[in-house]
Amino acid sequence: MPEKKVIVINTGPLIALTAATGNLDILQQLYSRVVVPYEVGAEILAGGQSGFAVPEYQAATFLDKLLLPASIGTFLHNSLDIGEASVIQTAIDRGISTVCIDEAVGRRIARLNGLSVTGSLGILLRAKQEDPALSMRSVIDNMQRHGIWLAQNLAEAVLRLAGE
Repeated sequence: MPEKKVIVINTGPLIALTAATGNLDILQQLYSRVVVPYEVGAEILAGGQSGFAVPEYQAATFLDKLLLPASIGTFLHNSLDIGEASVIQTAIDRGISTVCIDEAVGRRIARLNGLSVTGSLGILLRAKQEDPALSMRSVIDNMQRHGIWLAQNLAEAVLRLAGE
C-alpha cells in the first residue's frame, strides 16, 4: 500500500468526488490528512443553486477544515479564482507538497510553484489501484450524471489506465 500523504483540496474535486461516489470517504482512505482552505469550505457551503455536496462535506468530519482565510499573494489572487488561489497558498504556507485541483490554469500555476498536482480523476485512479473492485466506468458515469464535465478523450484515457 502506498504511503498516505497530506493533500490540500479545491472545491471542484470535492464536488466531483461527491458526485462520483456519493460521499468523501475515499479521501480518508487515501490520505493521512486532507486540508480544506477556509475559502474552499465557504464555496462548498454556499452550495450553488442545488446545495449539492453540502451534506456530504459537513458529514466528512475527518477533513481538516481551516477556520481562517489564507493570506493570498497578489499573483495568485490576480491569476486564479479564490478557491484555487487559497489551495496553492495554503500548501505553500504549510509546506504541503500535493494539491488537488481540476482546472488547467490552477494546475499549471501549482506546478510553477513547485507543487505536485492531482485531480479528482487521479484520486479515483489511485483508489482503483488500492481497490480493484471500484468501477471507474461507474464513477465517471455518476460524475457526468451530476453535471461534472469531462472531456471524452480524458474519460477514455482514464478508463484505459484503469483497465476498463
